[in-house]
Amino acid sequence: MVRRLMVVFALGCGVARAQQPIGVVGIQNANVAGALEVSNGQAILVGNTTVTARDHTAEIELKRGGTVRVCATSGLHLTSGQGATGQQPLMLALDRGAIEVQMAATTHDMVMTPDLRFTMRGDGPLDLQLRVTRNGDTCVENRGTQAPVLNIADQFGETSYVLNPGQHVLFEHGSLKEVVDHESSSCGCPPEPPPEPTMTVADALLNPGDASKTAAEQHPFPTAVSAGLAPVAVPQAPTGDLHEQVAATLSSGEGADSLTPAASPDPKGKTGDASTSAAAQTTTPPNSPPPTPPRRGFAHALGRFFRKIFGD
Repeated sequence: MVRRLMVVFALGCGVARAQQPIGVVGIQNANVAGALEVSNGQAILVGNTTVTARDHTAEIELKRGGTVRVCATSGLHLTSGQGATGQQPLMLALDRGAIEVQMAATTHDMVMTPDLRFTMRGDGPLDLQLRVTRNGDTCVENRGTQAPVLNIADQFGETSYVLNPGQHVLFEHGSLKEVVDHESSSCGCPPEPPPEPTMTVADALLNPGDASKTAAEQHPFPTAVSAGLAPVAVPQAPTGDLHEQVAATLSSGEGADSLTPAASPDPKGKTGDASTSAAAQTTTPPNSPPPTPPRRGFAHALGRFFRKIFGD
């Protein structure tokens, strides 16, 4: 019995050690999938996890120290292992988008993209900005003079590249053979949009129309419309405005086809003339056919014969 309890205790310790949390992230800014626990509005990452930022940057606080900022709409996979010194080796895999990594890196850590694999030559403070576009262009900036040297290799291990501290490069289409040195574009998260000004109660009372405006009205060209995912709203005509409409009737006769325009509605100023002409047309009698003489039968003809013989 004692031996069985010792085995169960050892297994429990192993599971607890294997499920040491990687970090925490706020669920209001990201969609989290995988091994996690939710507590007080935060997702505790306890294993292989995928963090996809929403329309704002999602910041992951690492339990080992440091942060990983997942830029808006970017997806990041995180997993950890057991190191000999007790510090968890961390592997970050970026599918698309951009991340900013700030942590004390070790030689056991790894960062991956669909085309490249990054490892550290030595321990040191890592301040890495990484961005991957849809066509595979990979922007990398190894910030800081004390940053560790990065070994970069392709997924097949055929080509390698050494990225020194402070170096900022771009690998076109994810190829280590097409390198743009001294890249000027930012590799990290874009600047956050300024917060919309809040309207006070006094402003709402003075300007009730502004308070009723929706976000679509304040921003007439949203991202969905510009990307072709949503139709452009048609502006509505103001109430009371007159708009002239043209209608036509297509008729076909023995000769050529003809297009006869239909009568358009008269404006307000010509209602009197329209009513007068309508009345004139109503009072005009139609052309009636001439009356036909009454038809007389055989009895009438016989009566005329006797009147001629005997007289009236």
